[in-house]
Amino acid sequence: MTQAAQLVADSSTPAWVDVLRAAGITVDTSERRLREYSYDASNYRVRPSAVVFPTSIGECRTALHECFTAGVSVTFRGGGTSMAGNAVGAGVIIDTSRWLHGVEAIDESTSSVWVDAGVVLAELRKRVEGATGGRLTFAPDPSSATRATVGGSIGNDACGNHSVAYGRMTQHVTAVELLTIDGAHLIAGKGYLRAVDEHDTYSAERARALTAGLRDLVERFRAQLRTELETIPRQVSGFHLGSLLDENGFDIPAALAGSEGTCALVVRAEVKLVPRPQATAMLCAGYGSTADSARDVMTILEYAPSALEGLDARIVEIMRARRGPESVELLPAGEAYLLIEIPGDTAEEAERACEVLRTRLTDTGHARAAVIVTDAAERGKLWRIREDGAGLSSRQLDDTQTWPGWEDSAVAPERLADYLTELEPLIERYGYTTAMYGHFGAGCIHMRVNFDLRSDAGRAHFDAFMREAASLVVSYGGSLSGEHGDGRARGELLPLMYSEQMMRAFQQFKHLWDAHGLLNPGIIVSPAALTDDLALEGMPGASAESHGVLGGRTQLPLLTKRQAASELGTYVGNANACIGVGRCRSTSGGFMCPSYRATRDEKDSTRGRARVLQELVRNNGRSAGGWGTPEVREALDLCLSCKACSTDCPTGVDIAEAKSELLDDHYRGKLRPFTHYSIGWLPRWLPMLTRMSRIANVVSKLAPLRWVADKLGISRHRILPQFVPHRDLTRAIERAEFDPHGEAVLFLDSFTRAFRPEVIPAATRVLRDAGQSVQCSPDACCGLTWISTGQRQGAAKRMANLVEQLDDGSERPIIVLEPSCAAAIKDDGPKLLGSEAATRVAGRVRTFAGAVDTAMRQGWRPRTAPPADAVLQTHCHEHAAFGPGAQLSVLRQWGVGNITESSSCCGVAGNFGFEAEHFDVSMRVAEHSIVPALNAATDALVLTDGFSCHMQVGQVSPTRTSHHLALALDAEPGAADAT
Repeated sequence: MTQAAQLVADSSTPAWVDVLRAAGITVDTSERRLREYSYDASNYRVRPSAVVFPTSIGECRTALHECFTAGVSVTFRGGGTSMAGNAVGAGVIIDTSRWLHGVEAIDESTSSVWVDAGVVLAELRKRVEGATGGRLTFAPDPSSATRATVGGSIGNDACGNHSVAYGRMTQHVTAVELLTIDGAHLIAGKGYLRAVDEHDTYSAERARALTAGLRDLVERFRAQLRTELETIPRQVSGFHLGSLLDENGFDIPAALAGSEGTCALVVRAEVKLVPRPQATAMLCAGYGSTADSARDVMTILEYAPSALEGLDARIVEIMRARRGPESVELLPAGEAYLLIEIPGDTAEEAERACEVLRTRLTDTGHARAAVIVTDAAERGKLWRIREDGAGLSSRQLDDTQTWPGWEDSAVAPERLADYLTELEPLIERYGYTTAMYGHFGAGCIHMRVNFDLRSDAGRAHFDAFMREAASLVVSYGGSLSGEHGDGRARGELLPLMYSEQMMRAFQQFKHLWDAHGLLNPGIIVSPAALTDDLALEGMPGASAESHGVLGGRTQLPLLTKRQAASELGTYVGNANACIGVGRCRSTSGGFMCPSYRATRDEKDSTRGRARVLQELVRNNGRSAGGWGTPEVREALDLCLSCKACSTDCPTGVDIAEAKSELLDDHYRGKLRPFTHYSIGWLPRWLPMLTRMSRIANVVSKLAPLRWVADKLGISRHRILPQFVPHRDLTRAIERAEFDPHGEAVLFLDSFTRAFRPEVIPAATRVLRDAGQSVQCSPDACCGLTWISTGQRQGAAKRMANLVEQLDDGSERPIIVLEPSCAAAIKDDGPKLLGSEAATRVAGRVRTFAGAVDTAMRQGWRPRTAPPADAVLQTHCHEHAAFGPGAQLSVLRQWGVGNITESSSCCGVAGNFGFEAEHFDVSMRVAEHSIVPALNAATDALVLTDGFSCHMQVGQVSPTRTSHHLALALDAEPGAADAT
């Protein structure tokens, strides 16, 4: 039994849980919760016995005291994005990210602010820049900044893209408020450690004893602290004990940074703020190899860049394949790249500096080519390539999974090129492949490697590589970790890097704070073996058969996503792609994950759901229980099926598809919920309802019937759509004047036909004006509502009928007015049918906005004058299947003055927002994005091509009318006033 497993067994008594609950503290011991928190973003899985969500420092202190009394281990967790395995542990997990979000007033005189441990870095930066008018910012910006917390970043000593200018978290923490496992409540700063409350005699005594112990440690190990620590910019491995030296001011906060939660719980911190650059420009240089790019690093550092990041061609190829050619179109020629950001007082000054550097790199350096990028949007496009590196490279182009482990080594920048020339052959000799990226200006290399962690032979191979790689980086005077910490991945290797005396110093430091070894045990001090508690051990997919020997070592076959779907069950095979990077926990930017943004609960994130599904197959061989398992139903209950995760998740986890398949599997041959027959079969009922629209509209408003419908699952609070008389549809089609031999096919979906037929003639007029004749599509349904309610056989039947009618042997574009239907044909059609015909039809599908954007790029302009202001709500499915840019591009080319984007799901997402049990969450989702957008532009034209979005605007702002883009562009008088 491993150390972690032993701790679980030892802490199984419920007595301490009862005490915490009696104190009003949220303690979750449910099976679903334990599944979610058994993982972080590393290779490891350790099942906790409880998860605590404190709402105050007092609750944190109580939780620690009870765990100390009971002898239960404690692991602190922020965003849970650790790649080293330091955010999982047995015993209790204390999650500070859910409720500890306090930010005090910013002190501009000292350029500092006190913040709670659970504050997300990107949120802090946004608040600081907003409060100071952009004068100050918070510098550390790891790629996980949209979900990483202050407390977790202190624990890992995080850095980020701009660390070459601003350093590590160590340099940005001036004071910390902390709790020790034995109940002391302390505050520490440079040169002091004292009780928060001077009348708290225990804490005061503990502070005195700790101070004396720390000074004694410095005295005993002074030589080692001066010679073995802080030798390179990114020496994060071990404890930062050099900060305690007299010449460094006995800096206790800096010593605790990077301690990975092994010493104390940091509940608040005072952090430094830095001046925000007035302007920046980017130089992107292409090289023949990664090592060549590293050879120019020292030259570039002479120009004081604010960022100097590297990536290789494999990252670019993966980005091109997953995000499209346009995602990497700005890169110059090369097999490796440097992204160099240069600050300046003005944009012109920054651009001139880039020009000087470009000349030097291409004339006397190693760069093959270089481009200067000044536009903010284009710079953001380049940064996206770098920031998506970890997630995208988790699955190679051949669909092979890759893993962290040796993803964070660092050397001095001047030795980086030589280190890479030995590291890359070492990887190849072990038969591995990888994609490299990282903070080249600070000498830090990130990568993911296609380790086989499922089989005994594969794990032995992995162990041998890790030890040889560790010896290699140490030979270059480097560090096992440059940012992510040692965790479970590298703790066992620390004796290769440090002397015996230094290791004793680490042990003494840990013992001073945590004499009983209860805080994050097995990390840094007394570590478990790096092959213990690997998440893939015991999972299906291991093979005892070798498919070759490379470099004298056996290399085993790896499980691809396709194989995972076959061996684990389709929906779990999909979720198996999750590696825990946690982008779904972002509270801003992108569409994923709307339910998490409403609840800030891990269970409602894509990651939390994927982890629950992954646990379905542990030791079972195939998915067992499915939707019938309570944990699965709880995890997926608030999934809106918005499909944003299929695109926004760097690894492409598609929980909407998984949910549809789980529902289909569970209810096959059984009675389904009422909403599956009402909303799920809505296109079947619409022709009848539109023929009796007057009666249907009256009945839908009757309070007694709304009450009954509410009990059956359709919320009585939701404003229901009004059915348009069938004759109005007939007239709309007549007014459209379709060309039976048109150059394009306009697909008339069920929702447009029944609720917004006025869009049909408007769209045809716009397309004709743009030079494209249009033929009317056959009357058929894509099966969207059957898909979202997990009735996949019914969906396949309807999709097959549609494909048969649309697959006419031509290459004509199929323009779809309803974005969700366009996405269903493009994305779900080939998956449901698996036919060449479905693939052909999917390749022809365009959204209306996409078709107009193409026309405008070719020079066409609408005859209608653009509005001064517009609010844009892009449908989630359009965002997922086609990208978010078409409508925005149309509005910009049209000349709209001010565009306010709603940058997330509106909250309806098909049937979800109409369901009684989900109405409240639907409205909370709306509060995140569409409501603020509407409030920010009260007189603007509101555009909602998606019918769900149209309905939500009417719900949250009944006095506002939203329009389809076709109505806004149509030149016919009064078209834009139609509803």
